[in-house]
Amino acid sequence: MNKPLSPADLQVAEAATSPTPAPNGRRKKLFAGLAGAVLAAGAGFAGYQLLFASKYAVTDNAYVGADSAQVTPRVEGAVARVLVNNTQPVAAGQVLIVLDDDDARLQLSEAEAALAQAERRVQGWMANDRSLSAQISSRAADQARAAAQTRAADADLERARVEHERRAALSHTGAISSEELTKSLSALRQAEAGLVSARAAETQALANRTAAVGALDANHALTAGRGVVDNPEVAAARARYEKARLQLERTVIRAPVAGVVTNRQVQVGQRIQPGANLMTVAPIQAAYVDANFKEGQLAKVRPGQSVELVSDLYGDKVKFHGQVVGMSGGTGSAFAMIPAQNATGNWIKVVQRVPVRIRLNPAELKAHPLRVGLSMEAKIRLAG
Repeated sequence: MNKPLSPADLQVAEAATSPTPAPNGRRKKLFAGLAGAVLAAGAGFAGYQLLFASKYAVTDNAYVGADSAQVTPRVEGAVARVLVNNTQPVAAGQVLIVLDDDDARLQLSEAEAALAQAERRVQGWMANDRSLSAQISSRAADQARAAAQTRAADADLERARVEHERRAALSHTGAISSEELTKSLSALRQAEAGLVSARAAETQALANRTAAVGALDANHALTAGRGVVDNPEVAAARARYEKARLQLERTVIRAPVAGVVTNRQVQVGQRIQPGANLMTVAPIQAAYVDANFKEGQLAKVRPGQSVELVSDLYGDKVKFHGQVVGMSGGTGSAFAMIPAQNATGNWIKVVQRVPVRIRLNPAELKAHPLRVGLSMEAKIRLAG
């Protein structure tokens, strides 16, 4: 007599007698599902390319930049006062640092005195011009007088010679005494001496006039035919004065641009040298963004295209708008301190990135200030 089956035994028996599904049918369902997933992914990718990727170039490899100004001294000196601190906003031309100016003031006083001396010296030279011109006129008159005296002495000599010859001719007849003949001979010798003296005086007068002309020419070389202001010696003294004045002005160091003070490295009492980096002024009101796009994204990027940007500082709730200014002349790696050398056997191609400069909207920057180095996400709307 057979024992009745339990419910568990009945389930086992039913499972053993039920038909087994064909393996080929299951495989077909799997391939069909996979094919459907591939088609859906392809359709999604095609839609993404058509509706978004073909119209926008997007990157999160973007950072805020600004043409920061280094504050450096142009003269040597000890720091007397530092009037600003890090994070402090400053205006262009605002006083940042004051150096001790005692030495600079002394140098300015010396240069001012030297300029005054040079002006008076040149004024003296110009007065000498007038004096020497008068001397030349006087020497010319002396020369003319000496020439007249020479002509008179020559006439006296001729008259004395004639008188002596006449008496000498009469002396043989006894009409003229020997005393008269001696007197006429003495007069002749005196006239000859007078002519020699007159000629010497004329030569001296000519030499005196020539010396006066030479002195005037030498003085003209100093005045160079110009006024006191344009004289080279005065101009050189004035240049030294202006240099000393600039040295004094440069003891007050001002902000080269408007911005925010950062990286302050100077303290009161410190002695600084020209060119030392004292602090940096970052002009955040003129900030821009350098977005590093992959080379494959840049085919349609052009200057002037509009850009939408999001900062990690403010999040998606604040959107910045800008324009493409241009692209860098090379990739970022090309200008690295140690550029990549790809001429090796184990070279692996790496997608390069090119910096794209983006100008930001000044009104948006004023409403939501950025800082140099902040991360940004940039989306360029491509043309066509």
